[in-house]
Amino acid sequence: MTKLNFPSHPLLLGFDRLERLVERTARAGTDGYPPFNIEVTEPNKFRITLALAGFREEDLSITVEKRQLLIHGKQQDPDKDTRVFLHRGIAARQFQRAFALADGVDVAQARLEDGLLHIDLMRKEPEDTVQTVPITRG
Repeated sequence: MTKLNFPSHPLLLGFDRLERLVERTARAGTDGYPPFNIEVTEPNKFRITLALAGFREEDLSITVEKRQLLIHGKQQDPDKDTRVFLHRGIAARQFQRAFALADGVDVAQARLEDGLLHIDLMRKEPEDTVQTVPITRG
């Protein structure tokens, strides 16, 4: 994979965090498992839905670290040595899925229902502030 070069324009000051975000997103796994949707549910509200057939709450962990939403899954099957499959089409492998969150976007809630994990996100509206900068002599 080639390194992405972020534009270095003299008017782009302090965008190094954005460059790290782009790099982190490019490194995130793109294997396609588990499949997911991202939808806008309301203005400034989003929902990530992952298809997780066979996973239980105790098989999943959701964390936010350095503005990155990480979802880990590993199924615990105590009967795996005694089960005999003629065909196994339902994936039972572990996974990690990462989503980069913009500043001001927070996880509101997560729920598992009917084999779908719904993670609701909310973006806080930034406050419009005007800052007056005093000019000093010397």
